[in-house]
Amino acid sequence: MKLTVVIDNNVPISSKPALLGEHGLSFFLETEREKYLFDAGQTGAVVHNLGLMGISPKLLTAVIISHGHYDHTGGLEAVLTQAAKRLTVYAHEDIFVNRYSTSKGTRRFVGVPFREEHLTSLGADFHYISEPLQLTDTLWVSGAIPRMEEYETGDRHLVRFSECEDHCQDSVPDDMGIYYVSPKGLIVISGCAHSGIINMIRKGMQLTGTNRLHAIIGGTHLGPVGSEQQEKTLQELQKMNPDLIASGHCTGFAMMARLQQTFGEKFVPALVGTKFEF
Repeated sequence: MKLTVVIDNNVPISSKPALLGEHGLSFFLETEREKYLFDAGQTGAVVHNLGLMGISPKLLTAVIISHGHYDHTGGLEAVLTQAAKRLTVYAHEDIFVNRYSTSKGTRRFVGVPFREEHLTSLGADFHYISEPLQLTDTLWVSGAIPRMEEYETGDRHLVRFSECEDHCQDSVPDDMGIYYVSPKGLIVISGCAHSGIINMIRKGMQLTGTNRLHAIIGGTHLGPVGSEQQEKTLQELQKMNPDLIASGHCTGFAMMARLQQTFGEKFVPALVGTKFEF
């Protein structure tokens, strides 16, 4: 499998093409026969970067959405327009829930910026899943992630208003990841891991029957969570001892620095244009 970072918050200074960065995430996954886009970033920057990388949305097998936030779904309109065909979109049925953030002292909408009907009119064939979905012999979509670790409490600033009289924390139950079983062990690919990156890893091990963690790639949402979750997550990751941690987006600079200090050369920032092959 080959993985290319299409969208992340940051572009490396050494990048020669005029690649764009934004607060968001998108990965291009290529197997021997299939081509998947995992998340679509915040804007049409995703198709700009895909074009510079020589990747046409017309060639996509499917799109996989990790969860229903604007910075992972805002580029869907542009991707579907460029694909110009009916395109399968795998997602959890909760992605269109109205959701908000109170992180800046005011309530702001952070859900999917398009109606389902609009995206469907552009070619999206939504396939809603909550259980694991096996795409190939070695590739799975996780389905909903069980919350097993008590300390992985998530981001208290993410809320829903439709389910409570005032508001209640949004645990982002639609959060999903991708698992790939490589010869060296399990590879966990996350969007934001709102469910907790340790919960996501444990679900992958259980699902695939693979006990060796080879790599973690993607957002970890360790930046906005509490210090207890940060510290205990680092401790668990040390026990699991992966060969590679490639994170960015919602991980935050401070936690990326902690990961680099903890794992040394095993840590790589997942900047726009970074490529991995397993």
